[in-house]
Amino acid sequence: MSGANGSSTWRNWAGNITARPAREVSPASAAELAEAVRRAAEDGLTVKAVGTGHSFTAAAATDGVLIRPDLLTGIREIDRAAMTVTVEAGTPLKRLNAALAREGLSLTNMGDIMEQTVAGATSTGTHGTGRDSASIAAQIKGLELVTADGSLLTCSEKENPEVFAAARIGLGALGVVTAITFAVEPVFLLTAREEPMAFDKVTAEFDELFAENEHFEFYWFPHTGNCNTKRNNRSAGPASPPGRLSGWIEDELMSNGLFQVVCSLGRAVPATIPSIAKVSSRALSARTYTDIPYKVFTSPRRVRFVEMEYALPREAVVGALREVKALVERSPLRVSFPVEVRTAPADDIALSTASGRETAYIAVHMYKGTPYQAYFTAVERIMAAHAGRPHWGKVHTRDAAYFAEVYPRFAEFTALRDRLDPERRFANAYLRRVLGE
Repeated sequence: MSGANGSSTWRNWAGNITARPAREVSPASAAELAEAVRRAAEDGLTVKAVGTGHSFTAAAATDGVLIRPDLLTGIREIDRAAMTVTVEAGTPLKRLNAALAREGLSLTNMGDIMEQTVAGATSTGTHGTGRDSASIAAQIKGLELVTADGSLLTCSEKENPEVFAAARIGLGALGVVTAITFAVEPVFLLTAREEPMAFDKVTAEFDELFAENEHFEFYWFPHTGNCNTKRNNRSAGPASPPGRLSGWIEDELMSNGLFQVVCSLGRAVPATIPSIAKVSSRALSARTYTDIPYKVFTSPRRVRFVEMEYALPREAVVGALREVKALVERSPLRVSFPVEVRTAPADDIALSTASGRETAYIAVHMYKGTPYQAYFTAVERIMAAHAGRPHWGKVHTRDAAYFAEVYPRFAEFTALRDRLDPERRFANAYLRRVLGE
């Protein structure tokens, strides 16, 4: 068996989760992966696949067999008639985006980070923002996965449709994804307009800003009344990317270099955070640029953080955000990271955070190494009161009893899990909590 070796400690990107698997395997094909699952069963071990560890939950942690995706990468097939691309599960999104661009193709929508593998990102419900276009998982047209008995199952709207309805966001509970087929379209241009705006104005005009833009999002800076808004809309061109210097100042100095210093200072001396926030949120300037989608949707994130994000019914988001603002203002909390608000249309995936409802997201972050429990717990209380659904890959404390209430199709998912993985080959502590025994 290629790539099998002894145990070492696995850590996620944020460093808040560690695991010591009994063994690690790096299969180079779906057949090798299936063999690893069968061998694990013989040895009575559970199996988990990891991506790049970009989840903040223990979704991929295991003391059994850890499947590393490093050799399961690359594009299998581009079908220009069907306008689809089939990729190996371990392919990083940044490699997929660059390869598609060379072929004159693009995904329709994506999140703002592209370090994750395609399987890791979709299995946890990673999303960007969109009025009409949904999460990365909603763009899936076909899936291939190794199930608990070591067999290879393919699913789509036509083939095994009941598996397809759930497995696009499968949390690693139904099997190990080996390949994904995405819908793609001819590459297009987006014009991004970034503009500072007062909190009261953004929240008062949220419905219009959402309705008028294909992709709208904004960030509120805690301890201030300031926000930064971003509108991405399709454009006839021409392309005009940010200038090298201004792009470097915004994306590297402000978002990574200077922000790292500010966060470190805030961690050491929390009392400085509100005054720094007032200065830095006012330092933002408006800018407009036009480029191909992945260069507009995504940005480098080198400052490490821990994150919690909740999906709410879209009509509830402004009220909930005002509650978060009031909470920060009346508490001793000191929060250096902006709060992010995005949207998604309703989709038809069983455990999608946007399943069956028009959705808006509120994401809160804390700098790595800063105590986050008090802040996240207080925010989570607000979100749960609005029937919020937490992002599967981000910090939360909800359990199966809660999910059974906020996901109408929760029982459909767990019944499918019972059928595909009756012995819980793919179980771990996280899945026991969120899906039940």
